[in-house]
Amino acid sequence: MELKTYKYKLELKNTFRISHTARDFQETLIVALSDGGFTGYGEAAATSYYGVDVESMSASIKAIEPLIAENIHKTPEELWEITNKHFKGNSFAQCALDIAMHDLYGKRNGKPLYELWGLELKDLPLSNYTIGIDTLEVMVQKIKEFPWPLYKIKLGTEEDVKIIRELRKHTDAIFRVDANCAWTADQTIEYAPIMKELGVEFLEQPLPAGDMEGMQKVYKESVLPVIADESCITEADVSKCAGYFHGVNVKLTKCGGLTPARRMIAEARKLGMKVMVGCMTESTVGISAIGQLLPLLDYVDMDGGLLIKNDIAEGVKVSDGKTHFPNRNGTGAKLIIFTEELKNE
Repeated sequence: MELKTYKYKLELKNTFRISHTARDFQETLIVALSDGGFTGYGEAAATSYYGVDVESMSASIKAIEPLIAENIHKTPEELWEITNKHFKGNSFAQCALDIAMHDLYGKRNGKPLYELWGLELKDLPLSNYTIGIDTLEVMVQKIKEFPWPLYKIKLGTEEDVKIIRELRKHTDAIFRVDANCAWTADQTIEYAPIMKELGVEFLEQPLPAGDMEGMQKVYKESVLPVIADESCITEADVSKCAGYFHGVNVKLTKCGGLTPARRMIAEARKLGMKVMVGCMTESTVGISAIGQLLPLLDYVDMDGGLLIKNDIAEGVKVSDGKTHFPNRNGTGAKLIIFTEELKNE
């Protein structure tokens, strides 16, 4: 077995702003896990919001390299359980390893992951394209420059309703609104009917994650469905969101990879909730992993590769909102740009 980690600095096409941060670059970790002539690739993007950097993720994975080697021929789910105790508080690192292991497992077995899971590529949800917070003129210009059937609009300003009204003048596309915890319950309930009339499909995480009393009020009174993001991080959070949200947004990095994500999707279904999977600003390595889950989802946000100038991989791609799968096994990801391996010395 051979384990390598790489650090990349992804350059964004535009400054990406949400209610609590802005950035022009995204650092990301790539894990390459090789055994028996096959290499599986995994990814996790760094984020200051969750206190995660590439170096610490790489170090935590390299620290258990002997354990990984000892169990490399087990299933991805078995390896996840064996290594989980070593990743407490570091789900991003576990995600990168878990995706790499799944990719390796699929390649060994000669099939794409979705086939190994018994899924078919039919009735797949369209991916949205994200418009970050900016001046109204810039947000309009982004829509004009990138025609798309479905947009996620990042909000959290003093002029949120005005923004949606203006954007609606320039496209017939479906809107989804993500306030990233910036609203109050009363604001959400007030905005919802206006935004529904303007073609908004649902509201994502309008309130701060801890405001469950406010979310219960929103759940009962909002005319638009509400989807949990920051309120749904781990597997245990899914059941906590029932009765407060109409659905959950599962993110692989936050929960620890494909292994727990599939369990979260199953749990949400049992509870009668809608399911979305979202991305960070990731390369096609991470996006290809999300793509394997599409037949299980109601909604998906997998535009990460579209938001960067220097994509480092080939694989599952999104075009006109639709997802296109390569004729490759595992996740379908293939690294095409290599950088210096991280040594973690």
